[in-house]
Amino acid sequence: MCENSSPKNILVRFPNWLGDAVMAFPVLEDVRTKFLNAKITVMCQSNIGALLKGDKHIDEVLSFDKFRKGDIIKKMRTRRFDLGILLTNSFSSAWLFYRGGVENRIGYAGDFRGILLNKSILRSSDAGKCHFVDTYKQILAPLGIEHSETRPVLHIQDDEIDSADALLRRYSVTEGSVVVGINPGAAYGSAKCWILDRYRDVADRLLANPLVHVIFFGDKSGVALVNTICEGLSERAINIAGQTSLREFMALMSQCDVFLTNDSGPMHIAAALRVPLVAIFGSTNDIATGPYEFGTVIHKHVDCSPCYCRECPRDFRCMTSISVDEVYDAVCQELSNKL
Repeated sequence: MCENSSPKNILVRFPNWLGDAVMAFPVLEDVRTKFLNAKITVMCQSNIGALLKGDKHIDEVLSFDKFRKGDIIKKMRTRRFDLGILLTNSFSSAWLFYRGGVENRIGYAGDFRGILLNKSILRSSDAGKCHFVDTYKQILAPLGIEHSETRPVLHIQDDEIDSADALLRRYSVTEGSVVVGINPGAAYGSAKCWILDRYRDVADRLLANPLVHVIFFGDKSGVALVNTICEGLSERAINIAGQTSLREFMALMSQCDVFLTNDSGPMHIAAALRVPLVAIFGSTNDIATGPYEFGTVIHKHVDCSPCYCRECPRDFRCMTSISVDEVYDAVCQELSNKL
């Protein structure tokens, strides 16, 4: 398919990781702007589907369980997509598009999948110097879609905000309270996580101000970690780890005055929601996967970073070199008009 073509039925395969999916959102806006009259469907794993609720640039979401792909192939064949945009890099995702009868398939080369693509795009050799948002946008060039200034944007419904407000009131968060969100975990591994005792120390210092409430976020796998951090803290430390759906989490985060986090999916959600943000980086690359054009990043750029290890094989210097004072001061700077 060339840039002068006009597809009528477009399928966009979204990334599997939460943060990557958030960074892919500008693709939907750019595709909609180019093909106003086309039907746009997003295909994603079931854990990502809720993220897309309320997005005005799409018509349908096809979500699937990664262990049961037979049903999704039948649905793809029934819909007869004439353009498929692969934002994933695996052979299996290209194979799924091929088996699903997607007529024109474009995506990055690699993983021996070029034979399955109608347009195979070579990845730039300096990919680490380009943000993932822009990396995703580059896939659209063969369609005549020029690089845009669009950014990740997420949508929260009014009733979701009302529910978040009601929950906060149950924890005595009222008008005039200052709400600090903290996300101390990261799905990829412990190498991306700042030291737990230091998160606790920052929270303890913030809670010395009686106006401050600190909400600790985390998924089910991070419950034990958050429980450890919260032990002995003020009653204004609110532990909701493992207790919210993705949509509930987004709505609660949107009510925070600042959000402190490691490099993680929640970091990208906060940036997309334009929640004041302090992001701590160690083993990963903030140029490629930092919050897109938003927030404060703390990254010491030690000699072994970025290593992309799940667990640190050395002395964890990328994180131990980040002090409590530095993080506390960065959070307070974001709160300068609140405290």
